[in-house]
Amino acid sequence: MSAAPPPTVPTVPPPFSRRQALASALALALGAAVSLGLARFAYTLLLPAMRADLGWRYATAGAMNTVNAAGYLAGALAMPWLLRRLGPRVALLGGSAALALLLAAHAWPMADGALYALRAAMGAGSAAVFVAGGLLAARLSLQAPPGLTPGLLLGLYYGGIGLGILASALGLPALTAWLPAADPSASTAAAWPAWRWGWLGLGVLAALATVLMARHARVADAGPAAAGGPPARLRWAPLAPALAAYTGFGLGYIGYMTFIVTRLREQGLGAGAVSGFYALLGAAVVASPWLWAGLLQRQRGGGALALLCALLALATALPVLHGGVATALVSGALFGAVFVSAVASTTALVRHNLPPAAWPAGISAFTIVFAAGQIVGPVAVGWLSDGAGGLGAGLLASAAVLAGAAALALAQRPLATEPVSR
Repeated sequence: MSAAPPPTVPTVPPPFSRRQALASALALALGAAVSLGLARFAYTLLLPAMRADLGWRYATAGAMNTVNAAGYLAGALAMPWLLRRLGPRVALLGGSAALALLLAAHAWPMADGALYALRAAMGAGSAAVFVAGGLLAARLSLQAPPGLTPGLLLGLYYGGIGLGILASALGLPALTAWLPAADPSASTAAAWPAWRWGWLGLGVLAALATVLMARHARVADAGPAAAGGPPARLRWAPLAPALAAYTGFGLGYIGYMTFIVTRLREQGLGAGAVSGFYALLGAAVVASPWLWAGLLQRQRGGGALALLCALLALATALPVLHGGVATALVSGALFGAVFVSAVASTTALVRHNLPPAAWPAGISAFTIVFAAGQIVGPVAVGWLSDGAGGLGAGLLASAAVLAGAAALALAQRPLATEPVSR
């Protein structure tokens, strides 16, 4: 099979000005904000109150994110079929609108079984939005005008996760402070604890983001031709080291994002300090595209993913090895500055090594193994944390897995041949 030429920027004038390309990248970033920032990671902030109100063990709290990841895996497996039939724009906007409704639905009282089903459905919707948005961002990167690198445009998309985290960190405490105390004797919404109102507020934010995406996210030639012809199938073997590393990343990072707020509350940090920690994490995510754009542009193999997983292992271990506000803030800033760029590194790897026709299959493959890791991660960390070692043991296990993922990623070399077939 002939060598795969790297994707190049078209020689024709780019269809967008610098301002238009940035506006489209930021609008697409709202998809990442909804699919992960709101639909997955806001759960971390609401978990302590939900756990206390609903009487959950750590294993139950982790299982809620496990079924969410299982739904995400199902959605990722369906994405090649969905993209062929609907196209990425319809998948992005339709999935985001569905997530807005599902987020709001968390507010209504229901049994644990119904919450499990809701979390699974939200996982499937998150996959649709995140994969479709990542594909559109990759296509937009090929249309980058002078002065904007493809790595920066990709990074801006994944940095959108930080917008969702930041909105949650700032908005949920403000909403809680504004609400009157719940009245358990009431038969209406006045009986709701603040965390239920929090879910309703997240649904409203997701709906607003969907409207903004529909108005401002534009990618020229976003039909099948933009992918370089008919979709191609992917042979996974040449990408096995990166896929294995990304599985470990999904398994390791989700333990931190599920339980870190609960860990900090156990260490005695107050609500203000925890909100500040989470806001700093989100702000670091927003800043991360500028920190790592050059690395993602230069690295054609697994070097970027290896470095980023190693830094995540350090950030995950810090709050276990040393307590206190300062350590928490350092951990949150480092974790936020790195983790979405680890996600972006796999899209960059696909863009560097595969022809555009194989991008949907490549992005879906990485999304599938990412979801598989996330299925195991939360419940495993929750099970370990219910033991004698507490949350510290669960988080240290996550750090060890991330360190292993870094070692695996080092084995990924740039591809000399196209791992695709028609």
